[in-house]
Amino acid sequence: MLSIEEQKLNPHTFLLLREKVGFRFYSFEDSAYALEHSLYTVEVRENTKTVGMARIVGDNRITFFIKDVVVDPEYQGRGIGRLLVESLLKYIRQYACESAYVGLMATPGTENFYEKFGFIRRPSCGLGNGMVMYISKENG
Repeated sequence: MLSIEEQKLNPHTFLLLREKVGFRFYSFEDSAYALEHSLYTVEVRENTKTVGMARIVGDNRITFFIKDVVVDPEYQGRGIGRLLVESLLKYIRQYACESAYVGLMATPGTENFYEKFGFIRRPSCGLGNGMVMYISKENG
């Protein structure tokens, strides 16, 4: 039986699920800090095992950014991703102002999934490419 848990995501689970899908590694301490400063976290659990997670960062009014939408590979294709995104959008609709910005960086191959919820691919008319930069502390 699947259940949804809000605001309970811990660094251990966060790191474990990220590792299962090959996402970038972060230290336990950095992960704990990031989770503590997230606007919203959600997990989907099967009994007591977390099989999916997601979170929102932003200013809780104008800008929301969806991060770390992860479903354990053993549980993919069972509607868990849909449950996660529906929970995220429910939270956003509760706090967003009119015309609030909701962004995300889709993992390659997941764009069609997010389009089902109304997300627009970039680039598109009037919207440039999504961009990213990773900071290296070693290179100043």
